[in-house]
Amino acid sequence: MTAVRIIAGSAKGRRLSAPRGETTRPTAARLRQSLFDILAPRTAGCRWLDVCAGSGAIGLEALSRGAAGVVFVERQRAAARAIRLNLGRLAEAGGRGSVMPCEASAAALSLARAGARFDVVYLDPPYRSPEYEPLLRELSPLLAPGGWLVAEHFHKRELPETIGALVRRRQLRVGDHRLSFYARPEEP
Repeated sequence: MTAVRIIAGSAKGRRLSAPRGETTRPTAARLRQSLFDILAPRTAGCRWLDVCAGSGAIGLEALSRGAAGVVFVERQRAAARAIRLNLGRLAEAGGRGSVMPCEASAAALSLARAGARFDVVYLDPPYRSPEYEPLLRELSPLLAPGGWLVAEHFHKRELPETIGALVRRRQLRVGDHRLSFYARPEEP
């Protein structure tokens, strides 16, 4: 595996730690660049939720690009440790990050009970996971007004156009990956 680095912002070029083995799949630089090209107007000062965060590359990139705060949800201990290590390395980049080392469903419930709302929710479970649709439903109440929920998935896997209170607004294919962007129907 090639080294994972922050590609832009205040921490540009910083190398990120990732757990060894096949348990995580850090999002490739090309896909991260495409994602942040789209989300650039929303990133500065936003509140971000990175679900099934793996190495944390997406949320850490958001912090580097000016996000006010990122909550990382990652159930695997080694990956959660790597995220904490990376947060320490990027501390001077600004923004705040915290790690919830638990299942995504439990995190969604806990955050909803606490009244948390996010401008961007990024979902990236294992590509063969049956959790996409249930998690899209569970995470939708966490969106702030005008917020977007973005799901990264294998390009051959179709996600529904509408799910719960969300409507897919855009899709983007990058290599073998696809990003599906969801928002509430009444919001652009």
